[in-house]
Amino acid sequence: MKKILVYVVVAVLMMTGWAGFVLTGTVNGWFHTPLAKENTSASFRAATEAEIKKQFVGNFAMVVMKNGAVEYEQFYSAGKPVDRNTVFQVSSLSKWISAVGIMKLVEQGKLDLDAPVSKYLTRWQLPPSEFNNEEVTVRRLLSHTAGLTDGLGYSGFKVGVALPSLEQSLTHAPDADEGSSGVVLVGIQPGTMFKYSGGGYTMLQLLVEEVTHQSFADYMKQSVFEPLGMMHSTYVWSDSSAYALAEFYNQDGTPSEHFRYTSLAATSLYTSLADLELFFQAHLPGKNREPVGRNALRPETLKKMREPHAQSMGVDMWGLGTVLFVPIDNNDFMIGHDGKSTPPINTAIRLNPQTGDGIIVLETGHPRIATTLASEWVFWHTGKVDLFLFQMLTGGMVKTIMIGWIVIIILTIAYGLVNRRRMKKR
Repeated sequence: MKKILVYVVVAVLMMTGWAGFVLTGTVNGWFHTPLAKENTSASFRAATEAEIKKQFVGNFAMVVMKNGAVEYEQFYSAGKPVDRNTVFQVSSLSKWISAVGIMKLVEQGKLDLDAPVSKYLTRWQLPPSEFNNEEVTVRRLLSHTAGLTDGLGYSGFKVGVALPSLEQSLTHAPDADEGSSGVVLVGIQPGTMFKYSGGGYTMLQLLVEEVTHQSFADYMKQSVFEPLGMMHSTYVWSDSSAYALAEFYNQDGTPSEHFRYTSLAATSLYTSLADLELFFQAHLPGKNREPVGRNALRPETLKKMREPHAQSMGVDMWGLGTVLFVPIDNNDFMIGHDGKSTPPINTAIRLNPQTGDGIIVLETGHPRIATTLASEWVFWHTGKVDLFLFQMLTGGMVKTIMIGWIVIIILTIAYGLVNRRRMKKR
């Protein structure tokens, strides 16, 4: 009996060691092959083209940035051609740009990051819960640490369907993604953990309207888009717009409808590759002594936005409106945001604020190619596995761990049986 216990303990230790080894290897990219075969821009570009040809992609616009300038742009379309000024709906990537507008109000003293949001709201308030709603602050809404459990995720509305008001959407969003409650309330102690919440950004949208007495779209145009020269960007699309809107596709290649949203701040930004290049460059000093922020935000505010505010598995992963993808020099982070919705829209940005290197990908018709390419660029460029690439590698990691465990169990049993026979022969 004692020997069996020894075998069990040894097997458990070996299984734990194997799991730790595989986890460490996955985090550090030991088992992952870079998308591009060579460490050249031409190789990464060729690898991107190969990925696009593997499966259906409707519209695609990508730029690789080097030292804050465009290194090259890449476009693909299954229908009408797209270019750097074609407007894409960018889904949850909207949140990062929305956060810049909200931080502008913080700079102006119109919002306090750590004051209860109830202080600013008159049109709607969080429903009562077992937790203290007064602990829900702008800082916590921006960093998804306010304890909201809505799980949103918005599916949007077809053209011609009347949109609910902001207040109605916050009370119970009729376009909540399947599996989401759609009810914005505090279900976790605020400030204790990260919990992604589209509803939190819809609250921030209402907050902006209450404080500025403007529509959210008008405020963002005046405070962010115009100062940065983002002339192809808006949160409310007009069918009479002079700009070309990228066509929408389902994953099977058939045309899809254009969905609209009440949740503008969370998911409704329309923008172009050219405009997002300007947004990217606003995080960097310009050639002609242009300051970081480009008159939209102060440099210290942009720096504050990428300070850690939320963790997952002990790893810093969220700032104020931006994802912290991997740590870089000077206690800083590779930052950005992704967007994903149905019918397939997938968008992604990765930005190194220390070097000005990065990538922007806008895409329709495929649920994850923008995120895949952006995260692969991070690995190819830095040798580091970012947050989203780690999630993509998790399935293979678990499979490898399970196979190793099975081998360890079989070998342990086999060794025990062989050893038992030897003992009997003696």
